[in-house]
Amino acid sequence: MEVNVLNVSGKQTGAKVQLPDSVFGIEPNDHAIYLDVKQYLANQRQGTHKSKQRNEIAGSTRKLHKQKGTGGARAGSIKSPLFNGGGRVFGPQPRDYSFKLNKKLKSLARKSALSYKAQDSNVVVLEDFSFDAVKTKSYIQLLADLNLTNEKTLLVLPAANNNVYLSSRNLKKTKVITADQLNTYDVLNAGKLILTSGSVKTLEEAFAK
Repeated sequence: MEVNVLNVSGKQTGAKVQLPDSVFGIEPNDHAIYLDVKQYLANQRQGTHKSKQRNEIAGSTRKLHKQKGTGGARAGSIKSPLFNGGGRVFGPQPRDYSFKLNKKLKSLARKSALSYKAQDSNVVVLEDFSFDAVKTKSYIQLLADLNLTNEKTLLVLPAANNNVYLSSRNLKKTKVITADQLNTYDVLNAGKLILTSGSVKTLEEAFAK
């Protein structure tokens, strides 16, 4: 699949880049995408939730009232789950939500997500660029020139570029990552995927391994 390369002003440079079919043109596997996104979201969870069981509640161990003759139910402890302030039955405990996925499946999921973006013509390719200084205005202007001001965008750079990253960090609908940080969730969560000529090559090499 051939795509025109644009400059930072949103104008065609006359160059074209080939999006490799092995990465952007496969038959998407929805189940692989589901598993990879599920793993990504599970890994975001801290798992620090905790409620106290009856043996962890601070309180008296005295029997509340005599066993018989009160006309009420038997009660042995103020820490019983039946009482207000008592322990919780089967409450949440700290746990690790992460789970393992095979590398080939994760690779398939990412290629499937990229293929969906290519099928829907939601991939924009820019020539390699940088900013002279950290300015949010510069990134806003870049999006305006690409007619992507109101779009949720994901910019994939071939390598870390602090000026570009920091210029975008204060914008809600924008995310900037490097090619080695690419994940299925971010690709699908973005409306438009912005690549650079360098990041296309980097992705092709990464998925060829």
